[in-house]
Amino acid sequence: MSSKVLQGFLDENIADLKERGLYNEIDPVQGANGPVINIDGKKLINLSSNNYLGLATDDRLKKVAKEAVETHGVGAGAVRTINGTLDLHIELEKKLAQFKGTEAVISYQSGFNCNMAAISAVMDKNDAILSDALNHASIIDGCRLSKAKIIPFEHSNMDDLRQKAKEAVESGNYNKIMVITDGVFSMDGDVAKLPEIVEIAEEFDLITYVDDAHGSGVLGKGAGTVKHFGLQDKIDFQMGTLSKAIGVIGGYVAGKANLIDWLKVRSRPFLFSTAVSPADAAASTKAIDLLMESTELHDKLWENGNYLKEGLKNLGFDIGDSETPITPCIIGDEKDAQQFSKRLNEEGVYAKAIVFPTVPRGTGRVRNMPTAAHTKEMLDDAIAIYEKVGKEMGLI
Repeated sequence: MSSKVLQGFLDENIADLKERGLYNEIDPVQGANGPVINIDGKKLINLSSNNYLGLATDDRLKKVAKEAVETHGVGAGAVRTINGTLDLHIELEKKLAQFKGTEAVISYQSGFNCNMAAISAVMDKNDAILSDALNHASIIDGCRLSKAKIIPFEHSNMDDLRQKAKEAVESGNYNKIMVITDGVFSMDGDVAKLPEIVEIAEEFDLITYVDDAHGSGVLGKGAGTVKHFGLQDKIDFQMGTLSKAIGVIGGYVAGKANLIDWLKVRSRPFLFSTAVSPADAAASTKAIDLLMESTELHDKLWENGNYLKEGLKNLGFDIGDSETPITPCIIGDEKDAQQFSKRLNEEGVYAKAIVFPTVPRGTGRVRNMPTAAHTKEMLDDAIAIYEKVGKEMGLI
């Protein structure tokens, strides 16, 4: 018999989330996650995927993935430190180091794993971490796991960061101090002020860590936010994912060779979790090859992103201060955001509502993620549906 305490807790809290418009329904996709998806037998223009460059369904990646299954099997067979490191993993890491402009790279099973692994391998209870208030959940959890003192600074507020860095250094309480930020903030689409962060880091001898999950493949002609600002030699940790613009699964940390050596012997997800599959490693390497050969997909992504942004802004939607293709339509009230998303879905656009705790209370939104795979016709249809539903609900 299951615990009455547990059942009471679950029933009460799930009902509460539903009442406040904070309960998230999961919609299984039938088939591939492309620019148009099939949910419950209905075709929808997909504006919720982070498959920025359309590579998740790219035939060139599928081909090398199939070949890797034939030559290497479906799984790596062990953790990396025993004999789960395949030649394909080494090839991927070398390619990523070249792509990111660093001495070395270590790859992990996911971007979330990267942040759980790398932060706690270097920072401990005698240290402090200055963390942007809007950093991703995986950064927050990675900081907590390290047991370092977490000192949040106001989002992209460089005066606040400088003041808190000064206080932390002058307190004499910490052996090491890190400043950590997303490169691109996934809910608003704004970009971290990396040149100013580096300046402050140099002034106070801070370790620098950039989570570039939404910047890799998007900024810096594809090489990411750090490359966008030309700061490859100034950032200690460049973290990125292989599951967004790269279109596959996994994550990595790029940096100096001695940092990567340390992570290989001290980061727990690397030591205690089986490596990504051969197919994933091979497909990721192919994706990086494509990005290094041509900016065609990157350029198409930005063209589509700017086109959608302009269309929604002209209709009167609040799209915030996004500097990237990520385009939020900020509604405010959580229930209104959920209803808006539901109506868009009914009319033929899949654009998921994002509410607390993913974003602050009262800033409920529908977040749009145009990709390189969308056509102008798809985007025109989506904009027309936004206009219809926005007017119907009195939002524009």
